[in-house]
Amino acid sequence: DVEMSVASTKAFYAQAVAGILLAAAVADACGAPGDPGRQEVLAGLRDLPLAMIEVLGLRDHVATIAAHHAPGRRYWAVVGSGPNLVAAREIRIKLSELCYKSIAADATEDKKHIDLSSEPMVLVCATGLVGSTADDVAKEVAIYKAHKAAPIVVADAGSSRFLGTHDLVAVPPVHPRLAFLLSTMVGHLFGYEAARAIDAQALPLRAAHAAIEAEAERRMADGMPVEGSAAGPVLADDLRDELRSAAAAFFDELRNGRLNGHLEASTAVRLSTLFRFALGIVPLESYQLEFGRVGTPAVVLDDLAAALNAAVEELTRPIDAIKHQAKTVTVGISRTDETLLEARLAREVIEAGAPRDSLSYRTLRALVALDPAVSGVIGFTRYRVDGLDGSSPTTTIVDRGGMSAGIQSRTDQDPTLKGTKHQVAVDREVLVTRGARDDRTIVLVPEVKDRETVGLTLLHVELRDLLSPDVLRGVLQGYGNRYRAVRDAVCETEPDLNDDLLAGLPVVDLLIDPVPEIADRLRTGSG
Repeated sequence: DVEMSVASTKAFYAQAVAGILLAAAVADACGAPGDPGRQEVLAGLRDLPLAMIEVLGLRDHVATIAAHHAPGRRYWAVVGSGPNLVAAREIRIKLSELCYKSIAADATEDKKHIDLSSEPMVLVCATGLVGSTADDVAKEVAIYKAHKAAPIVVADAGSSRFLGTHDLVAVPPVHPRLAFLLSTMVGHLFGYEAARAIDAQALPLRAAHAAIEAEAERRMADGMPVEGSAAGPVLADDLRDELRSAAAAFFDELRNGRLNGHLEASTAVRLSTLFRFALGIVPLESYQLEFGRVGTPAVVLDDLAAALNAAVEELTRPIDAIKHQAKTVTVGISRTDETLLEARLAREVIEAGAPRDSLSYRTLRALVALDPAVSGVIGFTRYRVDGLDGSSPTTTIVDRGGMSAGIQSRTDQDPTLKGTKHQVAVDREVLVTRGARDDRTIVLVPEVKDRETVGLTLLHVELRDLLSPDVLRGVLQGYGNRYRAVRDAVCETEPDLNDDLLAGLPVVDLLIDPVPEIADRLRTGSG
């Protein structure tokens, strides 16, 4: 019998031939008459290399079959009878080695109905079969097809029994005792091409990961955060194009079921969702509900890189001929988010007790934008919000600091959530306003978990009187795009907004007063 544990294809064929020659030599040494068909077998060995060259010529055909079946089928089996069972067992070793599969190897007639319930891809070694044996194997193949399995038959060219088989690899006829070697050869080629087909599914994902890594390195070298909006990250054109191309290829494979065989369902779901967030198809505010943490553009790209890495690892089949670059390092692009937390207002909110993961990316961006307008933070009050989805939401003070500790709060007597606090809780947007009773300037910051406001942080602030036009423009653009709103209102009657006139107005008025009132003051001839 052929040694089953041989991992080298060269060693397998060499040992098979050497075993036959050794048997003939032992027979001669013992003076035994030998098998009557001995000369035919030895002659067949001399002709075998030419037949093997013909089989190599079938590589493209084998590759087409492998690409059609291997990526989408999760369960595989190899079967054969007689000498072909040796081929099946050797093929199983090579397929497992190349394709990272746990594969069954059985006698053809032992592949029963219970084994076919998984609708596997079945490689049937059927070379050298004649008479009733060939008829029986043909019947078994018909049973496989009836159970929605995907039989791929390797048989002698010219055999009429398997002509109706859709996926047939017809090899040149050789001596029946040697035919199993050609079955094995087709199986080895199939394993190689199957591995290539599976690995090819990772190519666009590798390219996307490499693009994210390059973008992360560029931004970190420049000290730049990943910009974005509620819709998602603002991506460089080349990165967006790369991600869009990879996503299109991935979703196409996903829709047609070709990823069913080798990509875990959880990986596919995670990668699909992250592609949609990264490309702005799903708004960032939904990120926490989906993944349990606040979504920022950098976090999205970091998580996408990790998901791409996981998918690449599941799909990679590193055979020698595949020049792959499987990325195994998470790029750490989210470190650029630290720049958002360095802003004074963001630090003040966190130091007041607001959990970091309760501050959305939109909130952090607003706090960063407002930072240049604030000359000082002189107190804070933190509130817990309850029953926001009901008819009577309430607030409870959980902590105070600075000047807030000496101010009586309306909440002490009436915990009903109303007014600007209710507005901020519902809209989940940072708001600069004046206290209803004392006219003090405050900043209200929502604390959000799973897309629901669970708390508020109120900062008592002192604003700068005036800002330079450039700085003021940045503040107003980052605070609810207020600059564009003012400009649009002014341009209803004026050709353009005069930034110098804008910078002449008190900062507190520009942040709090209604936009139409600000526009009236900026129009030509107004104070």
